[in-house]
This record gives sequence, structure tokens and C-alpha cells, in this order.
Amino acid sequence: MPPVQASKIRINGVVQGVGFRPFIFGLAHDHDLVGEVANTPRGVVIHAQGRAEKLKAFVQDIHSQTPPLARITGCEVTDTPLRELAEFTIIQSRAVGSRATLISPDVSICEDCRAELLDPSDRRYHYPFINCTNCGPRFTIIRDLPYDRPNTAMAEFPMCEDCLAEYQDPRNRRFHAQPNACPVCGPQVFLCDPQGDRLDGNPGQALDLAARALAEGKILAIKGLGGFHLACDAGNAEAVARLRQRKQRPHKPLALMARSLDTIQDLVEISPEEETLLTSLQKPIVLLKKKARAKIDLPKELAPGNSCLGVMLPYTPLHLLLLEQGPELLVMTSGNRPGQPLSTDNDDALDAFGHIADLFLLHNREIHFGTDDAIARIQDGETRFIRRSRGYAPMPLLLEDEMPPVLACGGGLKNTLCLTRGNQAFLSQHIGDMEDPKVHTYFDRTAGHMENLLEIQPEIVAHDLHPDFYPTQYARSRAAGDSSLSLVGVQHHHAHAVACMAENNLLDGEPVLAVTLDGTGLGPDGKIWGGEILTCTATDFQRRAHLAWMPLPGGDAAARQPWRMAASLLYLTHGRDFPDLDLNWLVGQNSSKLAFLVQMMDRGLNSPLTSSCGRLFDGITSLLGLCQEMSHEGQAAMVLEEQAQGFLDARPPRPVPRFPVEIRERGAEHPWEINPLELDFVPLVQGLLSALAEEEPEIPALAAGFHFSLVDALARTVSTLSQTTGLDRVVLSGGVFYNDIMLTGLTRELTAAGLKVFTHTQLPPGDGGISLGQAVVAAAWVREQAKAEVHVP
Repeated sequence: MPPVQASKIRINGVVQGVGFRPFIFGLAHDHDLVGEVANTPRGVVIHAQGRAEKLKAFVQDIHSQTPPLARITGCEVTDTPLRELAEFTIIQSRAVGSRATLISPDVSICEDCRAELLDPSDRRYHYPFINCTNCGPRFTIIRDLPYDRPNTAMAEFPMCEDCLAEYQDPRNRRFHAQPNACPVCGPQVFLCDPQGDRLDGNPGQALDLAARALAEGKILAIKGLGGFHLACDAGNAEAVARLRQRKQRPHKPLALMARSLDTIQDLVEISPEEETLLTSLQKPIVLLKKKARAKIDLPKELAPGNSCLGVMLPYTPLHLLLLEQGPELLVMTSGNRPGQPLSTDNDDALDAFGHIADLFLLHNREIHFGTDDAIARIQDGETRFIRRSRGYAPMPLLLEDEMPPVLACGGGLKNTLCLTRGNQAFLSQHIGDMEDPKVHTYFDRTAGHMENLLEIQPEIVAHDLHPDFYPTQYARSRAAGDSSLSLVGVQHHHAHAVACMAENNLLDGEPVLAVTLDGTGLGPDGKIWGGEILTCTATDFQRRAHLAWMPLPGGDAAARQPWRMAASLLYLTHGRDFPDLDLNWLVGQNSSKLAFLVQMMDRGLNSPLTSSCGRLFDGITSLLGLCQEMSHEGQAAMVLEEQAQGFLDARPPRPVPRFPVEIRERGAEHPWEINPLELDFVPLVQGLLSALAEEEPEIPALAAGFHFSLVDALARTVSTLSQTTGLDRVVLSGGVFYNDIMLTGLTRELTAAGLKVFTHTQLPPGDGGISLGQAVVAAAWVREQAKAEVHVP
């Protein structure tokens, strides 16, 4: 008889709560092995013994047959002494040792659970919390590791005999499924009025009444997986208008949830890549182009002035049941107070939305950690994130090199934070804009929760340079309370560039050219940057080019009122007397306000200079008469892109007008500048004004002309810098690259010039990704400082 051997196998990665131990159990039986498997804070540990060839095949199959939600990042196999064992078993989880386990994100309902949910003969028929090891809640219910039921929000729901039998059966799909539950023992839904009074007699009736209310045009607050949604029938124009009015959200597009892929295909164009993204386990909101002749006539108020719709498929059984029984297309917009995080608590939601929702569909399972829906689109054949959150966070990005433990606190808008461990960078779910104190509390909780779950004790804390951002203040407070922490401030656009470099494995010490375009970021000179071309490595950057300076009249107010930026552009082109010009834009403008702005810019009062590309977009949008006041961030730029894209999509195609941008060299004023080039857009503005003075100016053509002219100027500048520096790698980052014309246009131009272009595909190009860049820059800077200290004579 061949000799028996024993192996100890340690596996790291997403291997808890994803059916990994049952998978190992079945695989061991298939290979005639005895032993045991257990969860530990460091991952899964297996003791297996049997014939040598069986052990070898077993290890190979662990990798080749991994469960769908599992992700192996490390596997260590060592010989170990034989033990007296008669079978293979799953043993109690071990809560000792340092943690290396990855946390699974929440994932959508699987096909097996969907079939059971809709099967009248199944004991979980229409049970809105059905799940198994292949689907269901994860990150939003975890309190601690290891991922066992007592450490989750399911701890207060003891399993009934039937569920326990499934949980203990190694051949069952729910074997050791921690959220396992049924109508007898699990969480329940209930329907309330805005005062919190119950309206249903049982959970089944709650769903029936809720679906009926949606069909009747009512607005529902729905407690879901990671927080609340406000929902209504997307085909009911009156309900949509009422939701917008009550939520005070006049223009921002509303997200939709559709019953099926067929429903979505009746509304929008879907490429194979977009279909794959829509139907993925993560089920993000996907931006899709409206069909010219849609089969379903939808209210224009869903996405006013926008050629796209943000659509997702149901990702929880609760959503699926509502769509099966009610309207086939629902508005599903985030349930939060303005500027605050998602509501996750029943009482808080009743207080927050009592004036908005007609009814509340609630449940009694705690949402331990709120998570917004992720938003993505396909651009140039690649998945691009607008918001990386539910379904993706907190899965790590894998870096080429090992990192010290870093906490990077992100920026003031679209905040995420980043923690690093080894070669893993863990970005949090979307936290949001950091103005409201409740977001500050949410930020604090997120930092503490992730540090605890991942068992990361930061040695370095990184932050943005802006002193007024809450994450900056938080970082400084942490460092002030712990002298062992290294505190590193990272320039905003350097962080953007390095985030893209890290994503694309460009941290080899060789500099790259970085085009970083966004709305705002504090420069080391104290000015507001936003239209920058840098050369940089992880440790350093030089400013090589930027958009010309323009006044920001009224400071932050100019970011909300595009007419202020239009006044700034007219001030640059025509001087302080521009209000006397014969311009269509001036018709209807408040002359006293304009005169006041002129005085501010003349005297430099509350009119800081900026090189912001985002503010340039705002000013041009205003001059073209498209948007004078914004009700949400990025509105003006979105309107301008829509107009331009409409012209570009028209058939037959027509030539796009071009306007000049002058590129000139100015002397370096700071040590981090090297003969910077300045892109003077005044000739471009003058060209647009001349076109606007024509009898019937074609606004969409002018919008397209602005985009193409700016792309041309940026491409020429980068090509010039490539020739002078010898660099041929270019990264594109910053919120302006949400714009499809800018991203695809500049990528095309630079590639045609022989340059290698790298973009974001794992993180948003906007501020939701800068925490990764901050972490990498801070780690590299501290490492360089340590080397310098070692070599001091």
C-alpha cells in the first residue's frame, strides 16, 4: 500500500463566508483524504493526509475549482506529522493569530436562490432574505472576524431545526452559510406609515401592499442591503416629479432598477461588455445610452437633458420580489439626508424621510455598515468606475511591491480612505463629501471598522494638503495623539497621478507624464490647481504645464454658479468693461452682481486664482447658455458633454469647429516647476464668442468644438513634453475624465503620437481614487527619508 503523507495548507484571500470550507470538505472526500479545515483570522487552515498523488491533485484542484465568490491570494503548503484521523471534518473557527483574511463584499442573489425564491413549493418561497454560500450579505453585516454567525448581524436570529440541518450538512449549498435563515427563524419585513405604525398583518402582506403602493404611484422608503432607497414607479411621471420635489433634487439623474435584462433592453442600447457588467455578481448601476425609439415611454424627468440612464438589476431577493409583484421599472435613489450618508437605521429613516416617503418597507436585520450602490460605465471597451462601493469594496487592489501599514484619508469630496497591508491596498466603500458632521462620524467609524477587521495598525497617516478638509484634520489629530505615526501631506494632483500609476503597475521608479484634470486641488503654492500636466514618480513631481490662471470670483460659490466663471472668462478676454459689451450672454444677467464681481476681480478680493479645468468647463457651459446655476456637482460639465455628444452622434457627420489655444513657456517660479508651459485658452473663448455672435449659432457644434480644441491643445502639450523629457508613458487622472469625449479623445490623440496611455479601470478617476495615491506616495516618501537618514555621515 502506498505510504500516507500529511500536509498543512494555509490559504489567504476571500475564503470566509463564500462556501470555501464546504468546498474543501467535498474536495477532500473526492480525493479520499482525511483531515480537517478551519477558519482562522489569517484565512483557512487545512490539515489533509492521504496518498502523495492524491494530496498533490487536491492542492491543484483547490486552485482550479475555487468557488465563484472565493479569491485566493496566497497558498502555503508544508509537510506536517500524521495524525490519528478517520474522516475529514470542519472544525470550530479559531480566533487566534494576526489577520490576513480578506472580507468578501456583498454580492447579488444567485440563480439557485432565485429559483427557490420563486418556487411555490419551496419553504423559502417569497422569503426576502434567502441566501446561501454563493450569495447574500457579507461586508454590511460583519462586526468582526472570523466570519462566523456570532460576529455578524445575524447573531440575534438562532437557526431553526431545518436551517441548522442545512448548515451542518457538508453536502448542502448552505453548509456553514453564516446568514442562513428562513421565514421561521430569520429576519422579517414589515410595512409602516411615516409615523412608524404597522400597516401589515404579516411579512407576505407587507410585500404585497408595498408592491401595490408602488403601482399606485406612492413613494416608498425601502431598507435594503447597505442602506435605504427611495423608490417609485419609474413610468409614473407624477410620482417621479413628486419624489424630485420632496427630495429637493431638481436635476440630478435618478437611478433605476429593472425587473430583467429584457426590460433594460427595451430602454437603452447595451453592448456585450455592458451586459456582462449589468449581470455580474456585483450588479452595479451602469450608465447606458437611451434608445432613440424605446419600447417603454419614460418621463423625461428621470434624467433631464441626459442621453444616458443609470440602470441596475435587482441584487437582493427583496428587490426582486418588489419588481416581480409591482412595476417592472423602479426609481431607486439613495435614501439619505442632503449631504449625509445613507440611512441604515429604521428610526433614523423614519425621521429623515417622513416628509418624503408615503410608506416605509422596513426589516429587523441590522445593517452594521452602510454601503452605497456602485456606479460604472463602459468607456473605450473598459469598465470605468464613477463610484466604487457595494459589491467591490473592500476588496483590495494588488500592488507590485510590499507596503508598510498606511492609512490614507482621501480628499474632501467623494471621499474614500485606503489602508495598506503587504502588497494589498484596501479602499473603503464610498464615504461621500466631507462637509456634514454626520459624514465625519461615518468616516471615523469606517476607519476604525476597517482597521479592526483587517488588523492593520497604521505606521503612516497620509492626507491632502488642504487644511480645511476634515480628513486632513483627522489625520493630523491621529498623528498628534500618537508620536509613533509618520504624518505625510500629499499634493492632490500628485495623488491622482500615482493612483493611476499604482493601478497600472508603473511604480518602477521611472517618471511618467501625468495629465490630471479636475475641479479643485490645493497646490503647494497655495493656489487652486485643476488643469495640470506633471512629471512624477511615487516620491516626487514637477509641474510641467497647466491651464492659464483665471479668477474664481466668490471662491467656492463659483463652483456652484457657472455664470461666475463665465464672468471670469469675459474679464480675461475683454477686461473690466465686459458688462458693456453686446453679448447675448449678458441679456438677463443681473448688472449689479456683475459690477460687484468686476470689483472683486479688479481688487483680488475673494477671487483666488485657479487653473481648474472643471471651472473652465463651467464657464464655457454658461457662455453657451446651457447652465447658470447648478443643483448638483458636475451638472454644467455633464450638460456640455451631452450637447457635444449629440452633435458628434448626428448623421451624417459634420466637421467639428476648432478654436485656438496658445501654448507658451513661462519661467519657473518654484522648485517643483521646470519651465512650465501655460495653455492660454483666451483665444478659444474669443473664438466661441465670435461664433455666438452669428445670427443662429449652433450650440451643440460649439460644445463639440470646445472639447476637441481642448483635447488638441493637451495632446500637443504632452507630445512636446514627451520630446523634451524623453518620457513616453502617460497617465490620465482626475474627475474631468468621467467625460467620455475627453477620455477617448485624448487617449486616441496621444496613442496616435506614439505614446503609451494608461487610465483607471479599477478605481474612479475622480477623488474616489486619490486615497490610493496618497498611500503610495506617503509610503515611498517615508522610505526615502529613512534611506537618507541612514546615509547621513
